[in-house]
Amino acid sequence: MQEVETFLESKSIRVTAMRILIFKFLSEKQEAVTLSDIENAFDKADRTTLYRTIKTFEDKEIVHQIDDGTGVTKYALCEPNCHCDLETDLHLHFHCTVCETTICLTDHKIPKIKVPKGFIAEHVNLVVKGVCDKCSDQ
Repeated sequence: MQEVETFLESKSIRVTAMRILIFKFLSEKQEAVTLSDIENAFDKADRTTLYRTIKTFEDKEIVHQIDDGTGVTKYALCEPNCHCDLETDLHLHFHCTVCETTICLTDHKIPKIKVPKGFIAEHVNLVVKGVCDKCSDQ
C-alpha cells in the first residue's frame, strides 16, 4: 500500500483511499477497462469520484485512453516512466473480436509517423483487431 501512496505522491496526486483502490484495480488488470468496469468493481462509490480519479490519472500520465473502435473509451495503466509522448511512448493495442477485450502491446512500439509539412500530429492510436491468444486456442 505504501508503494502506491509513494507513487501517487510522486505524481503530485493527493492520496485518497479511492485513488489507491482504483490504482490497484487497474494494476491487476491485463486488459484495458471501461469506466463502467470500474463502476461495477466499486458499486458503492460515487460515479463522479470514479470519473474524476480516472481523469486525474490521465492528466498525470498514469493511465492512457484507448479508442478501440467499439465506441466505448477504455483505460489502461501507462508503463513506468511513460509521458504519453508521440515520439517514444506509443504502442499498439489489440482488440479481440471474440472476447471483446483490448490489451496494450507495450513491447510493440508505434514508429514515428511523419506527417506532411504544415500538419501537426497530436494523438496517434493504432489498434489491431483479430483473435487473441486465449480465444485462438478454443
